[in-house]
Amino acid sequence: MGPRELILGNIAKSLKESALSPSSRQEIETRLSAHANNTVPRRGQGENEAQTALFIAEAERVNATTERLDGLEQVGEAVLRYLASHNLPGSVKVAPHPLLENVDWSKHPTLDVARGRAEDSDQASLSVARAGVAETGTLVLHSGPECPTTLNFLPDNHIVLLPQSQLVGAYEEAWEMLRGDSNAMPRTVNWVTGPSRSADIEQTLLLGAHGPRRLHILIINDKKTT
Repeated sequence: MGPRELILGNIAKSLKESALSPSSRQEIETRLSAHANNTVPRRGQGENEAQTALFIAEAERVNATTERLDGLEQVGEAVLRYLASHNLPGSVKVAPHPLLENVDWSKHPTLDVARGRAEDSDQASLSVARAGVAETGTLVLHSGPECPTTLNFLPDNHIVLLPQSQLVGAYEEAWEMLRGDSNAMPRTVNWVTGPSRSADIEQTLLLGAHGPRRLHILIINDKKTT
């Protein structure tokens, strides 16, 4: 018995039925396939440039930093500039993502670039977001061979490349993008709003409680790369 049949069987038991009627089963299947949205806030809707401005405002409001780039050719310099601004070593662990493979890292010989999963010794990482949600300044990051989840949580400094074309207004739109990628959802989907923080101890805000203490978002105008 597969997971779907098990779930439908449990629903039938809760309804005190031996099995779901054809009409009930069809209603459930329709609901699952339709993914109907609930009320979507208007504040995140609008043209892409307006969504970008809102995303930046919301991300910076929760202690993230942002930078807008005109193209992939500026990524290497932006990473170096960020590392230098925080007196960090000139090294970064990079996701093996196709978009980052198009960056000419050889133009920056002082930057040590390694690809793959993050290790305890890595102080900075660079990954690519699947989407950005304007209404809350949230990044949508998912797991996979091109997006190791360790890059999102182990290093103290997390740099994320966000193509401007992947900005959406609301969470519902981001879920639609993920569903449209393939027939199977990623094993892990992380919704990241600002750097890791907690105020559990005496209501004092502590950054880096459960992950990176800094989050820097590179918003790239990807019209030239699509």
